[in-house]
Amino acid sequence: MARISGVDLPKDKRIDIAIAYLYGIGRKRGIDIITEAQIDPATRVKNLTEAEVNKISTIIQTREIKIEGDLRRDIQANVRRLIDIGSYRGFRHRRNLPCRGQRTKTNARTRRGRRKTVGSARAEKPASAGAKPAAAPAGK
Repeated sequence: MARISGVDLPKDKRIDIAIAYLYGIGRKRGIDIITEAQIDPATRVKNLTEAEVNKISTIIQTREIKIEGDLRRDIQANVRRLIDIGSYRGFRHRRNLPCRGQRTKTNARTRRGRRKTVGSARAEKPASAGAKPAAAPAGK
């Protein structure tokens, strides 16, 4: 089983697909790493030798590619910085709204969550259903 920087790669997938399971490595960068390691992209992960797995790990470390926890920490720090300096993008992050100019009158459900209905459909009935309302004073 190939384990690179704390992530188990799926055994039955090709290495060019499986390496993209690492956060921060996509298909293109994964193929670049594999060609630099001189590994056939069609090789299944279960057929990799320990030396090949070590070669992939060393390439990732020597290129200083930020992956997994380091990359997540950097992204979180960038968002925190935007919030702290009070920028518009930081404000949108703080309010959990889209920050790239999308409309929010409709859509934007991914960021805003489920709909919360505002207002009431009809007026509520009086508290005691059996009692009659007090009669108005007769007079003038």
